[in-house]
Amino acid sequence: MTGRILAVNFGAQLLPFIRGTSAQNSSGQKIAFTGAFDDQEEITMEVKQVKLIYFSATGTTRKVLESIAKGITAENVVHINLTLAEGARQTIPPFSDELVILGAPVYGGRLPVDAINRFKQLKASKTLAVLIVVYGNREFEDALLELKNLAIELGFIPVAGGAFIGEHSFASKDIPIANGRPDSLDLQKAMDFGPKIKDKVTALLSPDAQMDLDIPGFFPYKANGARSMAVSPITKEDTCTVCGTCAGVCPTAAISIDGSVATKIELCIRCCACIKNCPTDARVMEDSMWKDIANWLNENCSTRKEPQIFGISDSEN
Repeated sequence: MTGRILAVNFGAQLLPFIRGTSAQNSSGQKIAFTGAFDDQEEITMEVKQVKLIYFSATGTTRKVLESIAKGITAENVVHINLTLAEGARQTIPPFSDELVILGAPVYGGRLPVDAINRFKQLKASKTLAVLIVVYGNREFEDALLELKNLAIELGFIPVAGGAFIGEHSFASKDIPIANGRPDSLDLQKAMDFGPKIKDKVTALLSPDAQMDLDIPGFFPYKANGARSMAVSPITKEDTCTVCGTCAGVCPTAAISIDGSVATKIELCIRCCACIKNCPTDARVMEDSMWKDIANWLNENCSTRKEPQIFGISDSEN
């Protein structure tokens, strides 16, 4: 059958090819195809570019996505960081023939509102997507389902998903809540997820591939999301050096520096990026309700939970 012209559906278009040759996608990128022409006419394609899109205030979601991409062993990994306000204002071209890994943290069993608003600027045309949420060892509840529904709304085709564990935003040395996670075991599981994603993508290129992704959760959503609290971390002036680190890592630009540190409480999402990144430990949480929540999480969510992946068969999981 050498030389027989077939068509591979990748992303938004049908790409005709002959075994051992290549074709160009709608963006002018050269895509190499390899195929084995037997009775089943199996066709495979190498994933050469992966785009990581994430909202990751304290870096845990980014670490998981990077490890998954490492496991995929793509030649080109592109980061689209939507965490900071300036990153959210970047112009992002529409997606088509690439693999996207979309990641966000979980706040109160849902996606952060700011993450949703920033993801909504994305536009895709049947682009294959892997969906990842990272939660603080309590529950991810409806967050991954919410990310799936949002991805479909934006034009992505979800092919796999995962719920990983990261150090809780409210965690500290005195009140540990999944401290240090994702750890080496978590990141190894993320890396091991990569080859399975490659296999899934290959399977989706066959004529009878199934694209449905079964994700746990409730719709309408039952989880309420982040609790409404008019509080924010405070600054200990006796240890603050006014270095500006806190302002530089704040996702909502709630912190400003003008001889001292000022915080707009109404903009704070309590991600605690400022606390975790302060080089002198000058940013702290002092609100009593906030501390009560952290202590409850420490007492009730200390049993280690493991990452879960979806869209991969039991034999591969």
